[in-house]
Amino acid sequence: MTKNMTRRQVLEGLGLTMMAVPLGQLLACGGGTTGTAWATEGTAAMTGASSYPNPFASDSGAVCKLTCEQIQGPCYGATLVRKDISEGQNGLPVRLALRVLDESCKPIPGATVDIWHAGPAGVYSGEDQHPFCNPDNAEARAGRWFRGVQTTDADGRVDFDTCFPGWYSGRAIHIHFIVRIGDTASVTSQLYFEDSLNDDILNTQALYNTRGERDTRNTADNIVDQSQLGDFTLQTRKMTDGALLAWKTLIVRSSTGTPLCEANSQTMKDLIDSGVDPNDASTFPPGFP
Repeated sequence: MTKNMTRRQVLEGLGLTMMAVPLGQLLACGGGTTGTAWATEGTAAMTGASSYPNPFASDSGAVCKLTCEQIQGPCYGATLVRKDISEGQNGLPVRLALRVLDESCKPIPGATVDIWHAGPAGVYSGEDQHPFCNPDNAEARAGRWFRGVQTTDADGRVDFDTCFPGWYSGRAIHIHFIVRIGDTASVTSQLYFEDSLNDDILNTQALYNTRGERDTRNTADNIVDQSQLGDFTLQTRKMTDGALLAWKTLIVRSSTGTPLCEANSQTMKDLIDSGVDPNDASTFPPGFP
């Protein structure tokens, strides 16, 4: 590993290369394939939400393998306690269901799950972000969309209603999350969608298919350890109303005394060793971005 990495190497490793976003595409998400068409118009289109199946009902025999850490990144910000995190933004609606279990696969009630992701145009919301997250975009900085926190129920489950994330240069499509038990972060990491699903939505759906082809597939992402990518890939199913149901079981430490495993790529580890803190913009190279 090197201690004298170039600014370009640092930015590419962080997935923080050019994020050119047409201003007219900021607030949106889209829908349509064989059979039932993908829904549009955001979470308001989730007309069948009350009858969505429990994706964890047949999740017996789960392997109790700890969910490993990935970087938090510079786009974390203040959030709100809410199930619907879309703030009415238009887009392809997604019900994201997460179940939090301990090392023996027992549900952890009362844990908080904090998620955030980019909007369909690849931009994060919030005024408390590094400029990379929403460069020169007053509408994005004034919003708080696609951020939220929920508390797990007796079965360890939380649900979020959101829109399918968009891409930005240097990163695969992803969702960030932090699971906290009490006031302590048990794990901070990221989730991904299958590339075949990404291709379907990005290539065919309004708002996603007008930005050109994404530059980074899952297998080219420099954040996650590729040998562990499957551990962070969401299971998905299209609902009869055209919304996407996505789900994942997260196995977290019930005590911080349990060592935290890591799923960062070697590129990311090298960047951290070179003095870059991917969560702290003050450690970025001069003139960034």
